[in-house]
Amino acid sequence: MKITQVICAPGKTGFFFDDQKAIKNGAKNDGAFYEGTPVTPGFTAVRQAGESISVIFVLENGAMAYGDCAAVQYSGAGGRDPLFLAKDFIPVIEKEIAPLYVGKEITTFREMADRTDKYVDPKTGQKYHTAIRYGVTQACLDAVAKSRGLLMAEVIADEYVTKISDTIIPIFSQSGDDRYLNADKMIMKAADVLPHALFNHVETKVGLKGEKIKEYVEWLRNRIQKLKPFEGYNPTIHIDVYGTLGIVFNNDPEAIAHYIGEVAAIAAPFKLRVEGPVDMGEREAQIKALRDIRAVIDREGINAEIVADEWCNTLEDIVDFSKEKSGHMAQIKTPDLGGINNAIEAVLYCKEHGMGAYLGGTCNETNRSAEVCAHIAMATQPVQYLAKPGMGVDEGYMIVFNEMSRILAIRKAKK
Repeated sequence: MKITQVICAPGKTGFFFDDQKAIKNGAKNDGAFYEGTPVTPGFTAVRQAGESISVIFVLENGAMAYGDCAAVQYSGAGGRDPLFLAKDFIPVIEKEIAPLYVGKEITTFREMADRTDKYVDPKTGQKYHTAIRYGVTQACLDAVAKSRGLLMAEVIADEYVTKISDTIIPIFSQSGDDRYLNADKMIMKAADVLPHALFNHVETKVGLKGEKIKEYVEWLRNRIQKLKPFEGYNPTIHIDVYGTLGIVFNNDPEAIAHYIGEVAAIAAPFKLRVEGPVDMGEREAQIKALRDIRAVIDREGINAEIVADEWCNTLEDIVDFSKEKSGHMAQIKTPDLGGINNAIEAVLYCKEHGMGAYLGGTCNETNRSAEVCAHIAMATQPVQYLAKPGMGVDEGYMIVFNEMSRILAIRKAKK
């Protein structure tokens, strides 16, 4: 079966593009906006509407396969590709990507994904923007699935020799700044991992000595115990601190690890994960810092894990962070890896090399990219999968839960 046409449709994402550097420099909230001047190239405001592009493959039999190009909330930060705007990249897809597929036979997912994901411009030495590679490879996976009458998860399991999960992968929900009300929603829905909590500013959210995080974790622990929807509900408490512990404790791995141990004691009996304890400003320093913090945590038997986030963006990064034991878990930020083939390989690499695999992404995705990633999660079985898009526990949790539930029901009906 061949692809007869490639269609592009501009779209909106489930959140916003935020200029992370401007926020770290002190830009303050003003309602849903941020006050201040953007500093990252391409931004016209500290916060602006997120954009996406739907890439639609029309198949010979009239079926349509599609995926969504989307970029992370903090585009242009931490070594990432620049801001992704639909008007700038639809012409690239129509002129350069479409000829790679139109009139061509649908083969395997891996071969079709490589046409876009592995292409390097001979003049510049650059690959296509990660968002383009992300959306086009989603459409490739859907096209193979539709041509073969299979679920996308089944195509992945077949090509990568994996076993599809018999249960829904644990879902990690994010609260955004509304960390109290949204935590209640998470508890009500029995989210497996919660709440992220967006601790991205020392003075207002973390506390000059980390005291505000401790107060929140104590509140959350008590809230879970009081309102748990059933006996045995035992979620993991996972908070993202955006490198702020490095600011509070002057990037001292011993002090950071001991502080995490204090927070873990407060979180008990629930397990604690801390994402992004430091942001060292460049990749090699980040690898060393997370390796050193993990070493202290492991040596002293602290009941907590740290999660690599900033500077751990590509498949190559995830391999290197895993080799150095730079963290207990790596967030596989799906748009940052480009083609979803890389996200699949990242989960499998982590599982084979003693690194927890967190199939993440960004709140700034779309319903389609979240659904496709649900198939990746079911086929590769990471430790947890992010509720997305959106910052909260409403639409994103619903989308990923329902898609994984559909996969289970369809496979059960086939038996």
